[in-house]
Amino acid sequence: MKACVIHDYEEGPKVEDVTVLDPAPGEVLVRIAASGVCGSDMHVIHGRSVAANLPMVLGHEGAGVVEAVGLGVESVAPGTHVVIALYGPCLACANCRSGEILHCNGAARMANIFGRMADGSTRLRQGDVALHPMVGCGSLAEYAVVRESMVVPVPDDVPLDVIALAGCGVTTGLGAVFNTAQVRPGQHVAVVGCGGVGLNVVQGARIAGAAVIVAVDTNPTKLELATRLGATHVVDVSDAPMRDAVHAIVPGGVDVAFEVVGNADLVAQVFELTRPGGTCVMVGSPPAGSTIPIDGRSLFSERRLIGTTGGSNIPHRDIPRIVELYRSGRLDLDTLISQRLPLERVHEAFAAADAGTVARSVITL
Repeated sequence: MKACVIHDYEEGPKVEDVTVLDPAPGEVLVRIAASGVCGSDMHVIHGRSVAANLPMVLGHEGAGVVEAVGLGVESVAPGTHVVIALYGPCLACANCRSGEILHCNGAARMANIFGRMADGSTRLRQGDVALHPMVGCGSLAEYAVVRESMVVPVPDDVPLDVIALAGCGVTTGLGAVFNTAQVRPGQHVAVVGCGGVGLNVVQGARIAGAAVIVAVDTNPTKLELATRLGATHVVDVSDAPMRDAVHAIVPGGVDVAFEVVGNADLVAQVFELTRPGGTCVMVGSPPAGSTIPIDGRSLFSERRLIGTTGGSNIPHRDIPRIVELYRSGRLDLDTLISQRLPLERVHEAFAAADAGTVARSVITL
């Protein structure tokens, strides 16, 4: 099969021939139909990802059709349409048994983060060299082998090149609103960073019933998209200081502010957008070792600073919710797709992500 592989950071990713092995017991072989290109892919390419384990098959926002299943797989069968989730809980560790599925730390999930199955092996090869699928997915490829708990069935009438975005960007953005912050009707919200994930935070806030949604970015195109997807106000911080502009719209500060960039200093600034008793959610992923310089007096006013991993999502709960919101017309996924490209043009998608000229590129296979 063809797959987008990165062997080292200097040479960067290339589309190469890869051998895919049959699924082992408890595993599923998925023929990929489409995969989004996400900021986390770019973190790997630029050597900023803690989950990088080279050589690696990129991609983690995929959907497709089940081609084959390993022994013991019962939830899906060949022909089932599925979204590949960012992770699949083991359902056996102490956290899973106590109901904290989101915080699963079982061996299988921990191994997946670095592109391995629980036994340390992978199902991808180039000769004698084992390749690691990104966070256990590796969806920028014609096929992927994943654990059964990482595939979520979706109805056949939902376009796979659209619902693929539910694998990461949509789930993260909506989850940050619904699961982490639990935004309530009538609240005032600020969203700082209107890339693919940030635009879904905007949509989530709209669906949750927020009365004011302030979208903040430096890119006019993304601010225009944010308006189309539900923002009531926009702030271009290349024109005005962020805090002054947001507080002019919501005097005293917003109820909930989301940082969707992954910059520690920016998190501190976004925290200052909240009112006393408000909440700042760090959705972006800052580099390891980053220190967030919070003013203790602001924290003392019962403000909360919290983080979220993937929108605090539980895949088999949240992805079906996304499907139904899309089918009902309340969630706009089509506007998020700026371009569709074949796998051999994936470098154009990477360049567009780096340049910030798209909400999402989708690679179709």
